Amino acid sequence: MTTSLDYLKQTGTVVVSDSGDFESIDVYKPQDATTNPSLILAAVNKPQYARLVDVAVKYAKEKSSNIDEQANLAIDRLLVEFGKEILALIPGRVSTEVDARLSFDKEGTKAKAKELIALYDSIGIKKERILIKIASTWEGIQAARELEKEDNIHCNLTLLFGFGQAVACAEAGVTLISPFVGRILDWYKKSTGKDYQGDEDPGVQSVKKIFNYYKQHQYKTIVMGASFRNVGEIKALAGVDFLTIAPPLLEELKKSTEQVPKKLNAQTAAQGEPLEKVSYIDNEPEFRWALLQDSMAFDKLHEGIKKFAEDGVTLKNVLKEKLSKA
Repeated sequence: MTTSLDYLKQTGTVVVSDSGDFESIDVYKPQDATTNPSLILAAVNKPQYARLVDVAVKYAKEKSSNIDEQANLAIDRLLVEFGKEILALIPGRVSTEVDARLSFDKEGTKAKAKELIALYDSIGIKKERILIKIASTWEGIQAARELEKEDNIHCNLTLLFGFGQAVACAEAGVTLISPFVGRILDWYKKSTGKDYQGDEDPGVQSVKKIFNYYKQHQYKTIVMGASFRNVGEIKALAGVDFLTIAPPLLEELKKSTEQVPKKLNAQTAAQGEPLEKVSYIDNEPEFRWALLQDSMAFDKLHEGIKKFAEDGVTLKNVLKEKLSKA
């Protein structure tokens, strides 16, 4: 039986699992997987992952006697342990996120990315299989630009909502971007009181514009739609480079036999209605002004950073409690 998930894969879109619950990942046979602090926090309280927490706690206790330092070390090791388990199930790459509290700190972001890559390397996993997730702030984009160019560390620029963010990421030569389709929809539904379906969905329209722009101007950065609210959004973007999908929606696609026609095509995009080229490279004031002018992107970027940071702090406190009892 050919499922909707099979049809989606046949459009050329690479399917990525958006989950910290790696026990569910193997069911859907994705190529890659993404995690974030909220997903790891949701998974870490499940009994089946206690062994990973134990490894992280043991590692931190051996490295430091200071509880705050231990907690930070434990978080990093826990992220890497989850990544290792996920990589055993998939052929491609896993995305591991830098602490959201570093979103406005270029040098701090670079240092943390290198620490995570070194941790992966210490357990035998090469950087080619890792994407470092960084928020699409000006500082985050510049950090990614330097990591890609100077260290060959591949980056996934996340919490991306605005076209200006996407342009700056492409100019920075980042490996992949994650436009948050569902969160864009959330903002517009709240702002207008309207409901949106399929091609009318503003999140879908945002990703289509970015995809078309990248193909027209021959940027190599991968466009990976993320944060979906329903399978209609996913089907409307069939043919885009990558889609990262949470297990409940993957299951919905797996249970359906409805065909999923290809909606996006790189060749058609490249030959479509011309999109004027814009540039923000080395122009921080213009980037910040463009972001400020896009109320949706500005609001959702900062809201997303705050939420991921809060979940990171909660995760740290969970680990602090376990460290104090170890």
